[in-house]
Amino acid sequence: GHYPIPAMGVELGIWQGEYDEVKLPWLRWWDNQGNLLLTGDERSQLLTSQLEQEQQRAEQEQQRAEQERQRAEQEQQRAEQERQRAEQERQRAERLAERLRQMGINPDEM
Repeated sequence: GHYPIPAMGVELGIWQGEYDEVKLPWLRWWDNQGNLLLTGDERSQLLTSQLEQEQQRAEQEQQRAEQERQRAEQEQQRAEQERQRAEQERQRAERLAERLRQMGINPDEM
């Protein structure tokens, strides 16, 4: 059980776990909602873990943004290649039409 200390808004109780690399029952503090109050080292470890997770999320977001940028660049390249292909095809058709005209054939009447 826990022993409430209402004036402080905390409870004192026995916690079974490992602290400072020693696994024993330890006297620990809880808040008045029954949540274990963390030691300075535990808070530091928790904050470090949260920071690492946030850094990983940020790195993943950067990777996603870079992938999206690369996809957009590839799409632009594909569009440019398609535009060039269409232009080459137009030029080819124009050359063929010119040859037909040189032979006295109007390609628009074919």
